[in-house]
Amino acid sequence: MLKTIPNTSPVGFDYQPKLVGTIHKWIGENNQLHGKISLYSFSWLQEGRMQDGKLNFSHGAKFFISFHDEEVVKDIVRSILKQPEMFCGMNVCDVSLIPDSDVSDRSLFYLASPVFIHYREVNGNFKQYTYEDDDSSRLMTDLMKHKMELAGLPKDDSLKVYFDLSYPKKQIKLMTYNGIKNKASMCPIIIEGTPLSKQFAMNVGIGYSTGIGFGSIY
Repeated sequence: MLKTIPNTSPVGFDYQPKLVGTIHKWIGENNQLHGKISLYSFSWLQEGRMQDGKLNFSHGAKFFISFHDEEVVKDIVRSILKQPEMFCGMNVCDVSLIPDSDVSDRSLFYLASPVFIHYREVNGNFKQYTYEDDDSSRLMTDLMKHKMELAGLPKDDSLKVYFDLSYPKKQIKLMTYNGIKNKASMCPIIIEGTPLSKQFAMNVGIGYSTGIGFGSIY
């Protein structure tokens, strides 16, 4: 968990690219992370209040970054301490390492950022999916199994990832990132599988583009 000092200038709702740039600065030239499917995720900024159409973090912001590889975590922490500057006057003032929790009896997980799902069709175009699409569960599950394979983890035939459609406040958010409009889902996630699979999912996030701030869960 990271905590910042208060911002000195208003934070626009479109701060996501700035946060991504900050995370990538901390990652640096780590060849294990760049140019590959992201085995990490990070939340959006928390504890902000809207003021004059912008966000204000008068008591500082909080957010978290989760990695599958513990050695990478150590490198990132060292980088954060050397380069705590973020944007809009916010600097990281506190870093807390939180150990993995016991998720063996959990199946419901909440979002710290929207889940984005897309898939390249035969014609080469990408189709975007939300909780309203039946294929969302299959795509999220297949991607998680692929990430586990990349991480060298045991195959989990019981793994299944799907939206909790009973959640009454679920919504679709239209997120613009670098000029591209993306449909993303704000809806809790249910994960069935081994404790190892569920913990891995908590660390790497759900769905696509977790490396640019989508699909973080807790």
